Amino acid sequence: MSPRDRRHGPAGRDIADEVRRALVRRLNDHLRRYWLGGRVMITTGVAALGPGFLEAALAAVATYDAFDRDNDPYGEHDVGALTVAGVRLLWKVDYYDATLSGGSPDPADPSVTARVLTLMLASER
Repeated sequence: MSPRDRRHGPAGRDIADEVRRALVRRLNDHLRRYWLGGRVMITTGVAALGPGFLEAALAAVATYDAFDRDNDPYGEHDVGALTVAGVRLLWKVDYYDATLSGGSPDPADPSVTARVLTLMLASER
């Protein structure tokens, strides 16, 4: 087996890409579950539903685990949809540069990435 053959994982994916994707997923999960490693933002629509709703919604996002190939094709755990108290919500993690003025040059590197998780009403999309 050549060295190149050993670098490839299932379906010809490069192992380095898989490692980077796993790191991005871990960083996203850490933000989503513990609110660490980035910022959590809510829209005015979510805020208008009150602190009790917000608490329930953030708890639901933290425990969200309905990732599959259809809603998470890249395996980064960066977006989800759920219903809390009959209200349809969306959440998304975006990757900005450290100054929040543009996209991150490397979402797998927390030293150059500002992660922002936004929680919104589905109707605000």
